[in-house]
Amino acid sequence: MVGRLAIAAILGGLVGVEREYRGYPAGVRTIALVCLGSALFTEMSSTFGGSDSARVAAQIVTGIGFLGAGVIVREGVTLHGVTTAATIWTSASLGIAVAQGFYVVAVFVALIVVALLEANPLTKRLSHVGWQSAGEGESHPE
Repeated sequence: MVGRLAIAAILGGLVGVEREYRGYPAGVRTIALVCLGSALFTEMSSTFGGSDSARVAAQIVTGIGFLGAGVIVREGVTLHGVTTAATIWTSASLGIAVAQGFYVVAVFVALIVVALLEANPLTKRLSHVGWQSAGEGESHPE
């Protein structure tokens, strides 16, 4: 059990590195703790007889939804923090997957999450370049 918890914390930490590097409020510690906590709740539900792991997983998803909602901020018509909230939610699923023994799936998903998060700065740069070259005097929509 301790090994699975360590793997969950490490995977969460790896995902959190990207958030922290980009300066978002939920970084290494937050994402690692969400992943670790989800793994621990799942482990405990599996360890004690009579518990239904699926129900515990459903409650984790609900609880993490509240945590994720706390990082979403609305400024006028713009929403900030949606990607961070989705990252928190996905990191909870990583913890559940590790606790259930789906190590390969968890590592694969963690890599996909980091790739998707890293793709955003690239797509913003490409989008900005595309708007500048495509328009004559047009400004980039913000």
